Amino acid sequence: MGTPPGYRPSAWVHLLHQLPRADFQLRPVPSGFAPREQDYQQALLLVVALAGLGLGLSLIGIAVYLIRFCCCRPPEPPGPKSPQPGAGCVTWSCVAALLVGCAGIGIGFYGNSETSDGVSQLGSALLHANHTLSAIDHLVSETVERLGEAVRTELTTLEEVLAQRTELVAAARGARRQAEAVAQQLQGLAFWQGVPLSPLQVAEDVSFVEEYRWLAYVLLLLLELLVCFFTLLGLAKQSKWLVMVMTVMSLLVLVLSWGSMGLEAAAAVGLSDFCSNPDAYVLNLTQEETGLSSDILSYYFLCHQAVSSPFQQRLTLSQRALATIHSQLQGLEREAAPQFPDAQKPLWSLEETLNVTEGNFHQLVALLHCRGLHKDYGAALRGVCEDALEGLLFLLLSSLLAAGALAAALCSLPRAWALFPPSDDYDDTDDDDPFNPQQESKRFVQWQSSI
Repeated sequence: MGTPPGYRPSAWVHLLHQLPRADFQLRPVPSGFAPREQDYQQALLLVVALAGLGLGLSLIGIAVYLIRFCCCRPPEPPGPKSPQPGAGCVTWSCVAALLVGCAGIGIGFYGNSETSDGVSQLGSALLHANHTLSAIDHLVSETVERLGEAVRTELTTLEEVLAQRTELVAAARGARRQAEAVAQQLQGLAFWQGVPLSPLQVAEDVSFVEEYRWLAYVLLLLLELLVCFFTLLGLAKQSKWLVMVMTVMSLLVLVLSWGSMGLEAAAAVGLSDFCSNPDAYVLNLTQEETGLSSDILSYYFLCHQAVSSPFQQRLTLSQRALATIHSQLQGLEREAAPQFPDAQKPLWSLEETLNVTEGNFHQLVALLHCRGLHKDYGAALRGVCEDALEGLLFLLLSSLLAAGALAAALCSLPRAWALFPPSDDYDDTDDDDPFNPQQESKRFVQWQSSI
């Protein structure tokens, strides 16, 4: 199989591709990319289920820890309360966990940007390929229409003008046959005409999905950032109500982090299977969706010397026919122009049409070469298998750090909350505030003493 220029499977692709896969019955599943096979779908769903198992174990561990903390605490001695030993350690361990979560959020933003860049590169490659295919169809249609117009008008007029010279009429009819042959050969070069699959539509669909994926991750990361920020604020202010609210929010974000981790892991594993050998899958899928022959698809997807161009014969016959038309028109111009002045104008028009046709023909030769579309194919693979896969791995690391940090914070926050002083609700009140209950009691005592 041919390798696109500049693309080589990365070490991450090889590593993830070598990971074992199993279906729901824990039977081994081949690592070849087969998203339509039920066994392969089950293998990816099992990867998602592993993240669900991690979530369940985290929740069980947090619940056991909190039950032990609430039910197994020694009774507090009577008398004035003194700071419990280890209070600062609990608070700082929670702060450290939240700072690790903030670092994971930064990694997540970078991974989300990398993934978006890779998908954007895929969309750009599809748009460029669509431009090439549209240019081929446009050149073929324009050239065939121009030749047909020349056959219907200039050559017909020329035959009428040269009706008195049988040999000249035969030459004009020979040019007509060659022009019709060129038009017929060129029509077979528009291989994408009538194909139901549109690279432009695929690019728009990919861009639409990526836009919502990017937005969803931005919102998730912002939610994690807000939870970390307000939790740190609650710890700094020793505000019980803020810490309680952030504890509930941390539990919600913990569930979302494990869920996104499962999706990211399954996507990374599937993408590594695809990127380890993309040519076979893309070729078979494109042939199934377009109905094009394997010769054409192999020429563009593989693009090496062992695969010959399927258009070479048509291009050779067209080039020979254009050369024949050119020589016939030159002969007619030498023989007919001096004797038939009315033949000069259609001959000049035919020469102009022939020049335009030859120019379009050379452009078609360049566009039909496999280099352009194969380069777009390589750019699409690099975007998906390098940038997008790298971004997914960073998102996976971000979700892992966020889940670990939030689990640690959920274990520490109730202990830190219990260590807050009981008068925290009035810590921020002003001593001169007339509505302060303490000031009201002092004024009442002063009033009684004055009486």
